Amino acid sequence: MTVFALVGGMAQFVDGTLGMGFGVTSATLLTVLGYGAVAASAGTHAAKVGTCFASGVSHWREGNVDWRVLVAVGLPGAFGAFIGAVVLTNIALDRARLWMAVILFILGISIIARFGFGKSLIPAVRLRTRNLWPIGLFGGFVDATGGGGWGPVATPSLMTVTRHAPHRIVGTVSAAEFLVAVAASMGFLVGAGDSGVPWLAVLGLIIGGVIVAPFAARFARKAPTAPLGVAVGGMVLVANTAVMAAVLGIPGLVAASLAIVEIAITTAIVIRVVRRKPVPT
Repeated sequence: MTVFALVGGMAQFVDGTLGMGFGVTSATLLTVLGYGAVAASAGTHAAKVGTCFASGVSHWREGNVDWRVLVAVGLPGAFGAFIGAVVLTNIALDRARLWMAVILFILGISIIARFGFGKSLIPAVRLRTRNLWPIGLFGGFVDATGGGGWGPVATPSLMTVTRHAPHRIVGTVSAAEFLVAVAASMGFLVGAGDSGVPWLAVLGLIIGGVIVAPFAARFARKAPTAPLGVAVGGMVLVANTAVMAAVLGIPGLVAASLAIVEIAITTAIVIRVVRRKPVPT
């Protein structure tokens, strides 16, 4: 259980700081340990019920949550997660995951360009809060079917179509994820019972995540806007490179090498941004 608690803590720090990472990290670990797709995703969402609640409360206390946006994306996200969980127990969605990963990868590059260089690769499209529901719907569906994906979909999308500060988007996405996790867990119970969920691993992930959640929320609140935005973009690239590699059957060593290159480039841009004056966001 200690190993799962450490993984849960590290994953929650990344998730609470950048708005993504817990689901992808936890589902990957469970898959590596030999659990099937349904069990890995069900276990991850069971753990996220606890960690997301702690994370949401922590972000709320830090003033990182926009409640109007939370409702606009969280409720559709919960619906999408429930449907996605039921679907995962019956069919495979590799082709859809591949196209989504490509789109999000492009968004990740756009976010880095925006916060790192003050450039916009994608035409500016600003949506009113009431029109954000498709982001929640698709984010919840992708999250349930992939074991993780709420953050990688919702965070970069909201950064692209809104002008909220990165820490507000991260906090809102993290808080809304509680609704998504609860709905996905209910969907798995309806679709496939407990699906062989590794409950001891789930408990370890929850313990680690709950302990770290307040520190991650505080860090997100204090982090400078531009470096945090670049870091989010880099995380989007790494997460979706992993998805594309898995779907296309790219060898693990190659995928890991690509991720290392992406992390190195992102780190270099973050350092560059920190050393110069802030760019417009």
